[in-house]
Amino acid sequence: MKVIVTGGTGFIGANVVRHLLARGDEVTCIVRRSSPGLCLDGLDVTLAQVGLDDVEGLKRVMDGAEGVYHLAGTFDPGPGGRERMFGIHVDATRTLCDAALGAGVRRVLLCSSSVTVGFGEREAPGDEDSPMPRLDDLYGTDGPLRWYHDSKLDSETLVRGYVERGLETVIVNPDYIIGAWDIKPTSGAMILAMCKRWMPVYPRGGKCFQDVDDCAAGHLLAFERGAPGRRYLLGNENLSYRQFLGQAAEVIGRRPPALPLSRRLSEVAGFAGAALQRVDAHRFAGLDRYVLRSMSQARYRTAARARDELGVPETPVIQAIEKAVRWFREHGYC
Repeated sequence: MKVIVTGGTGFIGANVVRHLLARGDEVTCIVRRSSPGLCLDGLDVTLAQVGLDDVEGLKRVMDGAEGVYHLAGTFDPGPGGRERMFGIHVDATRTLCDAALGAGVRRVLLCSSSVTVGFGEREAPGDEDSPMPRLDDLYGTDGPLRWYHDSKLDSETLVRGYVERGLETVIVNPDYIIGAWDIKPTSGAMILAMCKRWMPVYPRGGKCFQDVDDCAAGHLLAFERGAPGRRYLLGNENLSYRQFLGQAAEVIGRRPPALPLSRRLSEVAGFAGAALQRVDAHRFAGLDRYVLRSMSQARYRTAARARDELGVPETPVIQAIEKAVRWFREHGYC
């Protein structure tokens, strides 16, 4: 089967491409000239340098394709970040779906984010239908996290609208994904920091973690079996950050963090981060007060829908940590 992939040079996309190739698919990756090559080096894929705003160019690339995996995305806290996030998450998604309709593509899978999915305590986790409480308190009324949430949610609404126009669209919402090919790194940043030095503190909150190979498998299964217009959270184990970093410490061979990060210190770091972000928005994005606030909260979710309807595997998270540490070490990150 011929398939088109956007975002194949990123963390999750690199793993999705490998799963598609292992299945025997003919893969074309839409890339920018400036895209990093590491994730696709040596793979039997076709690279197409076509803009995600070019409907006719995209139609030519999609000729004969049965499906599109749309994983291109960005979290951009810098100047102009709002426009870039809406551009890639909404405008490019619209263009891609229009091209898919014109080229006779059967199905488009959109990779969104768990940021649009409600959450709860461990005993009552959120799911795909859970409302998002107090949105302004969670992500602010303006700023990078709010832009990211709003643009991702708008992209989901957009693709659902194509179902009635004859294009099957399915949505996946990855939560906290861990494993190999995290080139920036993104979700593996805390693991990498622990590889380099002992971390004395841990955030008070928790998340739903998943092995990146299971996440990639979830993309393929959602494409094959997912109901049009439906979304599927991709996750596995609900762990506190203390539990997660304790497992990482065990794999790395360090002492686990000993103290919870106080809320007061978190708020101070957030105010400091606001000043530092004026100097380098990308480097200090993790010090955004809403990012820090999110890490102090229990934000647990259940992936029962993906498990029960799609058959997504459930690899223990400690094995995902082992893969991430091994990859970071093999590629000179630590």
